[in-house]
Amino acid sequence: MTATLPHIRASAGRTLPGDRFRAAARRHGPVLAMFGTLKLAGFCSFMYLLSSTGDYRTRHPRFGGGAHAWDVLATWDGWWYQQIALHGYDPKLVPVPGATGLITLEGNSAAFFPLYPALVRLASAVTGLGSYGAGLLVSILASFAAALGIYAVAERFGGRRAGLAAAGLWAVWPGSGVEWAVYSDSLYVALAAWACYAVLTRRWLTAGVVTFAAGLNRPTAAALIAALGVAALLSLRDREDGALRPLLALGMAPLGLFGYLLWVGNRMGDLGGYFKLQSGAWAHSFDYGEQTWDVLTSVPVGKFDYLFAYPFADVISVCVILLACALLPLLVRLRPPPVLVVYTVLTLALVLGSQQIVANISRYLLPCFPLFLPLAVGMRRLSLPVQCTLLGIAALASGSYAGYALFELGVP
Repeated sequence: MTATLPHIRASAGRTLPGDRFRAAARRHGPVLAMFGTLKLAGFCSFMYLLSSTGDYRTRHPRFGGGAHAWDVLATWDGWWYQQIALHGYDPKLVPVPGATGLITLEGNSAAFFPLYPALVRLASAVTGLGSYGAGLLVSILASFAAALGIYAVAERFGGRRAGLAAAGLWAVWPGSGVEWAVYSDSLYVALAAWACYAVLTRRWLTAGVVTFAAGLNRPTAAALIAALGVAALLSLRDREDGALRPLLALGMAPLGLFGYLLWVGNRMGDLGGYFKLQSGAWAHSFDYGEQTWDVLTSVPVGKFDYLFAYPFADVISVCVILLACALLPLLVRLRPPPVLVVYTVLTLALVLGSQQIVANISRYLLPCFPLFLPLAVGMRRLSLPVQCTLLGIAALASGSYAGYALFELGVP
């Protein structure tokens, strides 16, 4: 008996792996359970709407169609991501013969950033799944990682209850239908949320690496890079964390985004090739908000004569834009760290300042997760049953406004 006492005393101060796992399960289990339940409810609602209408059966398999309702999840951009995962890139600027309108170039996979299709290819090789199954697996896992990241950020402002509410809002937000689809949105939001959390907790090297990865996933990572840059410069000014780690993060963060843009430009023989491809093949360019303003002044009076009009989906997008504009001052009123404000403002500016299919704005604003914070802080006053009831109703409704409206009534 006495021989074991020193061992007991020595091990009393150590944290065993099982203890760490149980602590992580207690902390993160409710977040994952809430998010997963809400997403599953919305997903089933979405599938029911697709099956009941049956319109997907009459559409092209690339453009919202397929043999089964769930095939829709891999159409539109999902088709391009699968092609990259299967065949890689061949960046080119190929003119459309005789074209005189907005679309003057043939579509090319170089418009889609490489991190997500690379993970799809890796998941396919590891699991044996096809590109469709591997794409869904990556997106679903990334959506849970995003929920945890959003929870971690919100918990710092409003405690555990606010964190749960923020993760629940991520599950039901307009545009959330792409979170469980062969799309890169969930992966980008996961990277952005954890990059912001790394900055908030002064883990500069982690923030730099994660932001570097985000730059390989979506072009709007420019907002995240700028936000990290502002935070790093403020840290250097205040001499809070020394100079080396913030400077390393500052230097590392933009390499993914700029590296991919330069690689595409070099392969095309035109350093601005990526932007020419976006403009010529998808009519997507920065117009300082001209088209967004056109839609905002047309939809409220029932006019749908603007570029790329999808009436039902556009009404949702207008509501999302107005909601975002209302939530932004409430976010600023919470006085969050500059990284969250800069990231949110610049993401809004990049999205709303671009000529694009406005029906997609509800999806493009998914990365603005800091806008959840004012709502999440307010919702913490609700009892957990009331909070879950409200989010549950929103989840069932999201099958229509966040899923069906994008994939079948618009172009996601």
